[in-house]
Amino acid sequence: MPGQFPPTPGPRKRASWLLPTLIGVGAFVVLCCGGAIAVGLSSEDKKPDAAAVSNGASVDTSSPTSASASTPAENLAASAPAERTAAPEPAKPKAAGVGDKVRGGDFEFTVKNVKCGISQVGNEFLNTKAQGTFCRISVTVKNVTKKAHTFHADGTITAQDGSGREYEVDGEAGIYGNNDGQGFLDEINPGNSVTANVFFDVPKGTKLKTVTLDAGLFTLAEDAVVVL
Repeated sequence: MPGQFPPTPGPRKRASWLLPTLIGVGAFVVLCCGGAIAVGLSSEDKKPDAAAVSNGASVDTSSPTSASASTPAENLAASAPAERTAAPEPAKPKAAGVGDKVRGGDFEFTVKNVKCGISQVGNEFLNTKAQGTFCRISVTVKNVTKKAHTFHADGTITAQDGSGREYEVDGEAGIYGNNDGQGFLDEINPGNSVTANVFFDVPKGTKLKTVTLDAGLFTLAEDAVVVL
């Protein structure tokens, strides 16, 4: 009977807000996943191939960061100070020669002239003969200190030839070859001077090259050398 059964309920109406909400959530999920995938791919592209590095393969350095990087050696070279140019050496003083005044210890010496090839010194009664030949050097000796000093040519003056051989003064020839024995033992007061002939007995044909004037053992002054 119709009156005994309840009426069939009609279809429910879905809430009007549910569908737009589901669509919005889905779009948000798609955007987030896509961004994460893109970031992951970008990071993987920037990393060098591990297999290539382990196999010794060269890594591309064409990027601006690699191109601008410099090696430690280049940095050291760039920071090192520029090499200084060596200063020119000062000119050496001119060597003293005949006629020049030179200082040797307590005295000032001036070599006046040189003569070689002398076989005998003295006169026909009192003389001495050379073993080879005598070289005579005339030298003026001046006391440039403030007290008297004794000058003795023997041991004070030596001569050298071109071969480096050194000759001592012949004292006996100096006695016969000087008036009043000058040059043997002279007491020279301050400011005074004497001129003496100094003789060297050398082999025949020898040419003396230099004369050395000894400054003495008790002074810090250097010996004087005169080029003949």
